[in-house]
Amino acid sequence: MTDREIGGATDVREPADDARLALLLEVAGTPKPGNVDRARDLPDLRFEQFLAGAVGAGAGLDRAAAGAPVGDAFAEAVAGMHARAGENTQFGCLLLLVPLVRAAAETGDGPLTPAAVEAVVAGTTVDDAVAFYRAFEHVDVAVGDPPADAPELDVRRGAAAESTLRERGLTLADVMAFSAAPAEGIPDRNAQEWVEGFPRTFDAAEALLSMDGPVSERTARVFVDLLATEPDSLVATNHGDAVAREVSQRAMAVRGDLDAAAELAEELVDEGINPGTTADVTCAALFVALRRGLDV
Repeated sequence: MTDREIGGATDVREPADDARLALLLEVAGTPKPGNVDRARDLPDLRFEQFLAGAVGAGAGLDRAAAGAPVGDAFAEAVAGMHARAGENTQFGCLLLLVPLVRAAAETGDGPLTPAAVEAVVAGTTVDDAVAFYRAFEHVDVAVGDPPADAPELDVRRGAAAESTLRERGLTLADVMAFSAAPAEGIPDRNAQEWVEGFPRTFDAAEALLSMDGPVSERTARVFVDLLATEPDSLVATNHGDAVAREVSQRAMAVRGDLDAAAELAEELVDEGINPGTTADVTCAALFVALRRGLDV
């Protein structure tokens, strides 16, 4: 936890509470082109479902903070999210938040650093990988195809992949490495964060802290910056790499102009394009910023 003195009272910030707040702040940020925010819904997802998902994920986040295995905590958070929201609202956010929460809890009053998260990732086990696969049985997640030489590692197999994972001794970190370095095409950005030490997350957190203005506005600016910098892997999965790159170019054109970003937001919703992985990294960045003193 982190403690701060505010007006003579102690503000105790528990990691799981900051994770819940990060989930809420992410969906409240606006405009976030193509994503649900407090100003717009998607045809099949509503703003209030994301609020419900943040509440439902709480027990799993609490378990992560208490030192539970990463895979178990993640699977519980996903199950709780789905139970309250009725849909997949924040699967990718939780995939990034759970190791961050675990690292923050282990760090205690010290600063949350990339090295602390890297240690959590390095400590994942085969059991964590099995739990991760089982989480896919709770929700419908848009994912790319598995490596051509390893169809048995398709995450959509859920619990049916357990025997393969155990036979090969694959940890959750190993599984993420497959997605982070595909033979061709745009990599899974969330998996990249796991493998590379969460560099985009920590950089975006520093950007949030350096900005002025309401947190919801800062969130939107960081989202657009992230989308402009790298193609979104969910867009690539659903619409192809060329569309993902074109969306990044469109985001680059509105960078720094939230009015123009709001117009792009409407355009992408109308086109059915949802840069959801960018939202995941934005959420993770909000968590790190909150641990580093971001005020709301």
